[in-house]
Amino acid sequence: MIRVLLADDQMLVRAGFKALLDAQADLQVVGEAADGAAAVALAAELRPDVVLMDIRMPGLDGLEATRRITANPELAEVKVVVLTTFELDEYVFEALRGGASGFLVKDTEPADLLRAVRVVAAGDALLSPGVTRRLIGEFAARSKVPADAAGPSLDQLTEREREVLTLVGMGLSNAEIARRLVVSPLTAKTHVSRAMVKLGARDRAQLVVLAYESGLVRPGWLG
Repeated sequence: MIRVLLADDQMLVRAGFKALLDAQADLQVVGEAADGAAAVALAAELRPDVVLMDIRMPGLDGLEATRRITANPELAEVKVVVLTTFELDEYVFEALRGGASGFLVKDTEPADLLRAVRVVAAGDALLSPGVTRRLIGEFAARSKVPADAAGPSLDQLTEREREVLTLVGMGLSNAEIARRLVVSPLTAKTHVSRAMVKLGARDRAQLVVLAYESGLVRPGWLG
């Protein structure tokens, strides 16, 4: 059973998501929060698998709430998906940089929402990789953070791991990376996992951010 926490200040939005999620045999809404502070507290108390987090909430907003959840080592298994009204939202990039596993627009199709929750809970591919890649590329291109200060050093990666990180940043899945490098999907997955561990990344979303901010991938590559 995938346990979900809903964090949105609009009761009707929460009610709609709850009805949709609870109707699935493998999904269960375990809590609801109307602001960021409540979301952080409930995440610590309930330990959900996935938090659907609205960015704009009163008091502590979803951006800071996401940072606090993902920074807590005791909540390392909790995945955060940020909710936004617009795909190209500068706050979405900051949320991904801060540890969110992906993002969804609020008017996404119900089937896509359900699939997204399951994908993130399983720790699999990045949500909406094409859109996310464009968004990260746009904001990384005008980020004021110098590349050498943006995150952990890539020096600890092997040459193959750097190559794999570049391909992850370009939006390729493990299967696509395996075909590109002529290795097995399991080998590609192993390289991705090792890069995540060495760089302290929670998931592929953070690897994409690191690939851009380190300069391994530049905006515009692969569309």
